[in-house]
Amino acid sequence: MYQCRPLVIASLRLYSTKAAHIKQTRDRIIRVDHAGELGADRIYAGQMAVLGKTSVGPVIQHMWDQEKEHKAKFEELVPKYRVRPTVLLPIWNVAGFALGAGTALLGREAAMACTVAVESVITDHYNSQLRELINLGEEENKELIEVIKKFRDDEMDHHDTGLANDAEQAPAYTVLSNVIKTGCKAAVWLSERI
Repeated sequence: MYQCRPLVIASLRLYSTKAAHIKQTRDRIIRVDHAGELGADRIYAGQMAVLGKTSVGPVIQHMWDQEKEHKAKFEELVPKYRVRPTVLLPIWNVAGFALGAGTALLGREAAMACTVAVESVITDHYNSQLRELINLGEEENKELIEVIKKFRDDEMDHHDTGLANDAEQAPAYTVLSNVIKTGCKAAVWLSERI
């Protein structure tokens, strides 16, 4: 009996470590995705404030409606999984609206360039999260995998919609796109940690 005890303790530690790792990974993913969907909601709110009554208004409204659904889902998952949201939410609220309104003030092409840049970063980010969750165990992470797959597909659609609505015709498209992508990557990095 005594010889089995170290094996039991080692097994419990291994299980405990694995469970803790899964919880830590889920927390990080839900935290950053909640922040990202709030930011996306605010970007589209800013774009609608400027371009809502123009010909591109219905296109932006459609994408914004999907982002509202994404945000609502993560607001449901935060308490369900007992995740602490990032303390940076107030900053992302203001920064998102400013980015959306600011690019919209440059014209509909710049607003669409913003959409393309943001959604390309988010699509890559969601794909990375999917690989991570699948490696941790598809069955244990089934709900989160399904949510992220659906939202990733929506974000890819937003990216393509931006391209179809002349994003690449924005003034200084490459510079604007690279600045926005860098900002998004920084926001992701910070939101995962703070």
